[in-house]
Amino acid sequence: MKIELNENKVYFNSGSSKKEIHPFWLRERVDGEEFLDKGTQQRLFDPTTLSNEISINTAIINEKFLEIDFNDGVKSKLDIDKLALEFSNEDTVIKSIPKIKWNSTLENIKNFKYQDDFFDSKEMYDLLVSFYKYGFVIIKNIPTDNNFIVKFANSIGSVRRTNFGEFFDVKSKPDPNDLAYTSLGLSPHTDNPYRNPVPCIQLLHCIESEVTGGLSTLVDGFTVTEDLKKENLEFYKILSEVKVRFKFIDKDVVLEDWSELIKLDDDKTFKQVRFSPRLDYVPMLDKEKLDLYYKARKKLSEMYNSAKYRIEFKLSPKDLIMMDNYRLLHGRTSYEVKEGNRFLQGCYIDYDSTEGKLRHLKRKFNL
Repeated sequence: MKIELNENKVYFNSGSSKKEIHPFWLRERVDGEEFLDKGTQQRLFDPTTLSNEISINTAIINEKFLEIDFNDGVKSKLDIDKLALEFSNEDTVIKSIPKIKWNSTLENIKNFKYQDDFFDSKEMYDLLVSFYKYGFVIIKNIPTDNNFIVKFANSIGSVRRTNFGEFFDVKSKPDPNDLAYTSLGLSPHTDNPYRNPVPCIQLLHCIESEVTGGLSTLVDGFTVTEDLKKENLEFYKILSEVKVRFKFIDKDVVLEDWSELIKLDDDKTFKQVRFSPRLDYVPMLDKEKLDLYYKARKKLSEMYNSAKYRIEFKLSPKDLIMMDNYRLLHGRTSYEVKEGNRFLQGCYIDYDSTEGKLRHLKRKFNL
């Protein structure tokens, strides 16, 4: 793309098309010290108070800058490369990181190691990029005292508090309000599908692990649903169209939300999976449609539970896993409480945490 001028009008040329840039659009982006706060980058003026009849008196291109004299007396020098980043109307940081499909053959994923100044380091930038590629990352050497998981989470963004608390202890205990707080094996699932909105990212920090079982399991919902789309488009279509009701009940709260098992973005690409068969209720539909839906859901469940897609590993004390709850399904193998303790702490953060941190570090290191 490039900027072109013609009779005091500014155009951008994408190669396949040429369009005029609205003068008001350019006027909103003046960025001198009198127009933009240096620290926050917030405007020092309200564009809604400007005249709608903004036009350009003169405009010239001077090296990498567009110099404009507007009809309201404002003169501005705009960075052409900075303007060009906005022409696509798309995120140029997060969406530029490709999702890497993976299954049980996944190996040699880099683990990261916590150290001093970790949260504002180039290592943290690399960690977040890896997280967006694979949907999870493991960090070693995380301190296990004083509920350190909360400090870790808040150093990236902000903890998303739920009815389970700011953080929650994952261990076998009497009278649990969730199967996670037992020693039973857990099949692949996404967390909190009954919430609106669903927590985006889950952190799990291993404090103690004295049992032979209790392996952590992960499945890439992105890979599975893309494979389903290729293998049976009819199944994929109905699972991405029919909304089911997810519900959670305990003595203090009733949580409920409706969603597709495969949720698509506006452009019909992958956005999210929700899967927790113990908590979903399919709506009343025509029998023929339900016949198809139940076959599709069964096929999806078989794929999620297949050894073809699952990886298993054991978290050791001081290991912390950060996983994308919109993309990955997680679970665990059963364990025997008589062998010793298995104790993990968990909490949630949302995408604005990792997105904001990644953009900050990209800016800091000029990446």
